Amino acid sequence: MRVSIIDYGAGNVQSLEFALNRLGVSGILTSNKEIIMDSDKVIFPGVGEASTAMRKLKSTGLDKVIPNLKQPFLGICLGMQLLCNSSEEGNTKGLNIFSCNVKRFTTKRKVPQMGWNIIKNLKGPLFKKIQISYVYLVHSYYVPIIRPTISVTDYGLEYSTAIQKDNFFGVQFHPEKSSKVGSRILKNFLDL
Repeated sequence: MRVSIIDYGAGNVQSLEFALNRLGVSGILTSNKEIIMDSDKVIFPGVGEASTAMRKLKSTGLDKVIPNLKQPFLGICLGMQLLCNSSEEGNTKGLNIFSCNVKRFTTKRKVPQMGWNIIKNLKGPLFKKIQISYVYLVHSYYVPIIRPTISVTDYGLEYSTAIQKDNFFGVQFHPEKSSKVGSRILKNFLDL
């Protein structure tokens, strides 16, 4: 199985690579369009800032490639947020795969949300054999609940912690840092 991990010049992807290795898969960190288009699965890891990440995607032409991919695609954290129309972080235009705008938390709780929280209302193949569970999150921006929402979390308000549209999946949490539950979610994605 060929798994591409999108390289956009930011973030520590080692924990994702290790998580894939534990599942018997080697991911290729790349920004090469041909390699990505020819992959069986594509993962967009999420660490960094929205406008900087989008500039990098545009500089490599991946902003045009990603929306047209047909294989299973997983956006993690910022990788999920950039699949949306826009983000309040840096007033960034996204990839327009999900029709919604990413918002900054304005709750009275500490921002960024950092640590373990519950995901619930789980739907779809990403959550096969998983029930309400704790996952690891680190973020200041969130995707509101929309029609494609497949899991939610409460942090002063309920928001989407996973979304799905066709072959595109996004998770706000970090499955690579979410213990056995995260490993199962990654396995479910690889099994698609």
